[in-house]
Amino acid sequence: MGNKGKPGTAPRILLAAASVAALALAGTAPAHADQRPAPRLSWEAKDTGGDARFRGLAAVGRSTAWVAGTKGTVLLTRDGGRRWRDVSPPGAGELEFRDVAAFDARHAVVLAIGEGEASRIYRTDDGGASWTQTFRNTDPRAFYDCVTFFDRRAGIALGDPVDGRFRVLATGDGGRSWRVLPSEGMPAALPGEAAFAASGQCVVSSGRRDAWIATGGAAVSRVLHSADRGRTWTVTEAPVPAGDAARGVFALAFRDRAHGLAVGGDHRAGQPSERAAAGTADGGATWRAAGRPPAAYRSGVAWLPRSRTTALAVGPTGSEVTTDGGRTWHGFDAGSYDTVDCAPDGGCWAAGEKGRAARLQVRSGR
Repeated sequence: MGNKGKPGTAPRILLAAASVAALALAGTAPAHADQRPAPRLSWEAKDTGGDARFRGLAAVGRSTAWVAGTKGTVLLTRDGGRRWRDVSPPGAGELEFRDVAAFDARHAVVLAIGEGEASRIYRTDDGGASWTQTFRNTDPRAFYDCVTFFDRRAGIALGDPVDGRFRVLATGDGGRSWRVLPSEGMPAALPGEAAFAASGQCVVSSGRRDAWIATGGAAVSRVLHSADRGRTWTVTEAPVPAGDAARGVFALAFRDRAHGLAVGGDHRAGQPSERAAAGTADGGATWRAAGRPPAAYRSGVAWLPRSRTTALAVGPTGSEVTTDGGRTWHGFDAGSYDTVDCAPDGGCWAAGEKGRAARLQVRSGR
């Protein structure tokens, strides 16, 4: 299921088991004369026929993906990106969709951001032929950023702090209804702290109960963790650029409840982001900065399915891959993408500005 983030991902797709193994080993195994050349990664652009900026992305499979973005736009492909169907909710043209979570080609939830009633959630059960608005924010102080699901029924949506604490919505019926969770279990927010609606990945989940929140805008960057579907949270600092409203952790990805990646930096064009990535092996209790981070600010990150060490990161100035669990990152594409997501069958997709959508291609290094 897809996720997302505020102002505001990287490689792989022909998921034959052999390709997966080759990619996971690329750059980590010792060089031998008979070693198979490292696969070449690239994004294969898919013409969406529009110019919306897509920060919401849900990869269902190698053939099926949803994107959501500006001007109330939601698109769906079922043929690997050759054709995109406009399935935007009627009357949503003024909304900014920043996240989409899809259960399959027919069932999906999209989240629109903004102050007050601009923050809304819609659900479809028929591939976008019709939508039901299941949540409209009535609190003028609230601003919702992203959504994630633990399974087909249980999920949470994240909002920026209200009365000094991040606000969390919860659903137990697949997004058909939502309720605000009590704030007692949420640590106090720092001055200026917020979440970034840049890629649909400011709140993510792994397994049936664990969720994490990425924050920025404060003196330090932080990651919050819940082991009970959002009712109570712990918090720790992350070694990602902070100290400004434009800096922080923009996206998270966890391949299980212990191993996670964080990416971010300074989203302003031309600003340096020397420590744009970090990793954890203990569920976010501690974070370690990447020894060789991405080249600049990155807004999206995703693990490759069935790989314990390989992940992608994307941003407006390029994409990187790591094959050692996030310790080192290596560039493979210079295109602009805001978000990335990989499906269980290995299909990886990226999306971004000017109607951009792409699917990852893996080719032999020969």
